[in-house]
Order: sequence, then C-alpha cells, then structure tokens
Amino acid sequence: MGLMDVMQKRRAYRSLGPAEINGALVDELARAASLAASCFNKQPWRFVFAFDRGVLDGLKEAMNEGNEWTHAASLIVAVCSRRDLDCVVQGREYYLFDTGMATACLILRATEMGLVAHPIAGFDQEKAREVLGIPVDMTLITLVIVGRHLLPPNALLSEKQAAIEAQRPERLPLAEILRRNRF
Repeated sequence: MGLMDVMQKRRAYRSLGPAEINGALVDELARAASLAASCFNKQPWRFVFAFDRGVLDGLKEAMNEGNEWTHAASLIVAVCSRRDLDCVVQGREYYLFDTGMATACLILRATEMGLVAHPIAGFDQEKAREVLGIPVDMTLITLVIVGRHLLPPNALLSEKQAAIEAQRPERLPLAEILRRNRF
C-alpha cells in the first residue's frame, strides 16, 4: 500500500473492536513515530502506550461525555512533550509541531497495519495524567485511541456517531486551504 493510499484509508473511526496488542506492535508504532523530522533532531515526543486492562479501565474515568466509545480501545497512546525538549527559534516553539509530526507517523503506521488510531482532545487531563503517571511538567497533548474498526457500529456510539462512521467527513476544498506564492 502506497503512502497516499494509507492517508486516504486513515479515518478517525469511533466504532472499535478488539485488536491484539503486544510488545512488537507497540515497538513498531513507537519506531514509526521516532522517524519523524524534528528541529535539530531533538525528538521532543514522549509516548505512554497503555494496553493493560486495568490501566485502560482507569482511563475510562478520564473520558469526557460523548467519548464512551473509547472504552472499547485495545490501546491508548498518551502523547506528551515539554517546551524545553525542543527548539525555540525566534520565539517559535517547535515542541508541539514536532510532536504532532511524530504522532502523525504513528497514526499512519497504525492505519497501514489495519488499525484505527483516533486522536482525541475530550478527556480530563489531570485524571489521565494520574492514571498514567505522567509528570506535571509534561504537556499531555492528546490521547490516541487504538483498535480495529468494527462494523456494524458498536453499541457505545451515539446515533449521530454511528451515522458518521458510514462516510468520510467532507474535507475543505483546496481553494480554502491553499495559497500560491502569497497569502
């Protein structure tokens, strides 16, 4: 499968079924993330791969209303970084950008492996930090929810969420996101 095929296949599905998670899979996803570009090769990203059932159950309490579908996750990846782990060039802080690129590599590799990897913002940061033992000086940027796509949609989805599973949401037209030579 070519890169463009993987990017087109990638979807933030919510209907998840179980996926086998083992050390080799975790290492493969981390290895993919580690290949991302970063400012002066500082590699500011830090990941916590949670797949122990007790830890996943603990993370259920951190999820916002509407994210009950995350309870079916086989793996949750906490994406963290800290400002001082990366470049600050002329006032531009690169740690979030670089960590985002690494997370995109992880998500694309998961997609290539037949998994869903859905990043979310709807969670209680302090509760997730507590469950995962993430130090307070680290920025918990996102949680990536991983599993296998399940059809028909599982019962954890709302009616609206189940309907969204059927069709890729529209992307903005290029004319709205693209400028040539000048803004």
